[in-house]
Amino acid sequence: MPPKKATEDVKSNVVAFGRVRKNLKMGCVGLPNVGKSSLFNLLTEQSAAAENYPFCTIEPNEARCAVPDLRYDFLCDLWKPPSMYPAYLQVTDIAGLIKGASQGEGLGNAFLSHIQAVDGMYHIVRAFDNDEVLHVDDSIDPVRDLSKFFFHFIPFRASFIIAEEATVRKAGGKFKMNPLFPSTTTKIREMLEKDMPVRDGQWTSAEIELINERLQLITTKPVIYLVNLTMKDYLRQKSKYLPLIAKWVTEHGGLPRDIVPFSVEFEEKLFSMKDDATKLEDFMKDIKVKSRLEKIITEGFTKLGLQYYFTAGEKEIRCWTIPKGCLAPQAAGAIHGDFERGFIKAEVVAYSDFHDLCVGAKSMAPVKAAGKYRQEGKTYVVQDGDIIHFQFNVAPKK
Repeated sequence: MPPKKATEDVKSNVVAFGRVRKNLKMGCVGLPNVGKSSLFNLLTEQSAAAENYPFCTIEPNEARCAVPDLRYDFLCDLWKPPSMYPAYLQVTDIAGLIKGASQGEGLGNAFLSHIQAVDGMYHIVRAFDNDEVLHVDDSIDPVRDLSKFFFHFIPFRASFIIAEEATVRKAGGKFKMNPLFPSTTTKIREMLEKDMPVRDGQWTSAEIELINERLQLITTKPVIYLVNLTMKDYLRQKSKYLPLIAKWVTEHGGLPRDIVPFSVEFEEKLFSMKDDATKLEDFMKDIKVKSRLEKIITEGFTKLGLQYYFTAGEKEIRCWTIPKGCLAPQAAGAIHGDFERGFIKAEVVAYSDFHDLCVGAKSMAPVKAAGKYRQEGKTYVVQDGDIIHFQFNVAPKK
């Protein structure tokens, strides 16, 4: 009988632009006075300054908001454990961009570093007329504002700010150019010259790793376009600006689902009534639309390439955030590094199977009887909403 092969670590199979980790951030970006800080406050229930003048926000405000999920609510209601932990989305409120920022004017240099520190962007676009709310260009034109952000700042300053560093790499006492660098940067230039973000190109895993390691391009970050409407336009679900915004977004690499119309005015109205259920019910009974905050949070979480699995039991219900495509050992590592190192197997049931088969009981017995409770090894790709129990063996440290 041949000897057993030595156990090999299974590497993560996640290949994506940006950092591969669980605590990724969405940044609220855009021009001044478009509703960034007001939205940030609504999402996170904070009290960040949101005044009617440019650069009200200087240093980024950071907070987190719980990711809404009916699956998590069901598990919590079923077990009613003493400890319950939802998934969270990290959100950063970044100062507004103005003309000349790419040359360091205003908060341009700080803006660059702040936006490079986040992993995805909520690009808030103003699509409402209000003489009492200042606009840096003294007129409302969402397409102009989108173009200013995309063209004036990102392609030139951000995309190649450290490209020179990537041209050479010291190896064996000699300077050697990464062989992928010339072709990769050529593709990047061609895309930017066509007004297309780098994230929408066709890239190999090696090219993605090079861009992540050396270039740190802002146009690789995923974007959700949040269109801030008046409450009147939001309630009637119409705006003269929306078709123009949709046309611009789709022409620059975006998809229709990347556009989320909402209204800070409407959301603040709802928030002001959150402690008066009767008043809120009266206000909402004849309204056909609802709050978009939950959609904004879940879309942001999804855009970052994140998902989570559940651990469930009498003591605790918890969501564990992981990158999409994560293998079982790395998913176990989200709980503790020792779990990844000593991974043996994962006992898994899909949430939908548990929901349909548990018949209101906490027991896994009916799930097992139906053959839906299974054992998975190191190569299992964890699915969003899996309920998992890990088995591991941690050798004592020498």
